[in-house]
Amino acid sequence: MKIYFATSISGVITDDSAYYNKELINILKNFGEVLTEHFSNADLQRKGEAELTDKFIHDRDVKWIDESECIIADVTNPSLGVGYEIRYGIERGKKILCLKRKDGKRLSAMIKGNGMVDTAEYSCLAEASEIIKNFFNKNYGI
Repeated sequence: MKIYFATSISGVITDDSAYYNKELINILKNFGEVLTEHFSNADLQRKGEAELTDKFIHDRDVKWIDESECIIADVTNPSLGVGYEIRYGIERGKKILCLKRKDGKRLSAMIKGNGMVDTAEYSCLAEASEIIKNFFNKNYGI
């Protein structure tokens, strides 16, 4: 199974976010190949992929979404790019799970209100792991 993990890279990123993204990717690796495993690199999350052109990043990421069976997105930090990736995935019939840390901020109604997207909030990685496990069990029987 190929998994596309989406998260804010160019937008708001903190050391806390980098830690959670790395751990979420580690959890996802139990269910398949994470095409965006390099997103767990804290330096990448702080600096972005400045050596690559915007077109290259767009085309590469769209190709990875096309190859994936599902999209798991950390939507704790708002990101236009992640929103774009979610919409692109919806249009291609991908199963999508959006995870958000409980931080008192409200998730966009455009994501939470979309019946084609599963959303869940978590307060710890054990809770996130259980949500992910339930998503894969519900959609793929694993």
